[in-house]
Amino acid sequence: MTPLLSSWGKSWQRSLPASAGVGIDMDPAGQQVIGNDTAGVIARPPLLFLGALLLGFALDHVLTLPFRVPRIGTAHWISAIIAGSLIPIGIAIFAAGIRNFSGAMTPVQGTKPTRALVTTGIHAWSRNPIYLGMFLVYGGIGLAVRSPWILILILPLAITIRYGVIAREEGYLDRRFGDTYREYKASVRRWL
Repeated sequence: MTPLLSSWGKSWQRSLPASAGVGIDMDPAGQQVIGNDTAGVIARPPLLFLGALLLGFALDHVLTLPFRVPRIGTAHWISAIIAGSLIPIGIAIFAAGIRNFSGAMTPVQGTKPTRALVTTGIHAWSRNPIYLGMFLVYGGIGLAVRSPWILILILPLAITIRYGVIAREEGYLDRRFGDTYREYKASVRRWL
């Protein structure tokens, strides 16, 4: 695009009323996307995971249950290996998801508009690898410290992430990328 046309395009975008909430962006693949809104999730997912983890630790001390998470088998080292495996696997999946977003030059935070739909790398087999990684780390911590409350809280945490975060992100991506997102959603599972 010539400098003259480029500046005309920018002035046209500036001429839109702020209340319209509409801007025209191009993702790195050159696809036009409309809108500068965000997904409007209920809270940042890392804060939800951290909150559930801290609440689990607190409940372990305040409302002690009459049972602990059992050790798998008679040897403590088996449960330690399982817990110790979940954490690095979760971190690796989480990091791969972050790397995909960085490579596509789109923000990870849901508080900023998405610039590109990431469908390659680890996102080719899971639409939510970052959250999957967080769940593996969370579950690994719960097993490692043998906390029944941390493990019990995984269910309300999963429901909150599914409906308060993922459902809103999916609606946002559907509005933002249209048919491209719907095709991706139809071909790649939400978790695994």
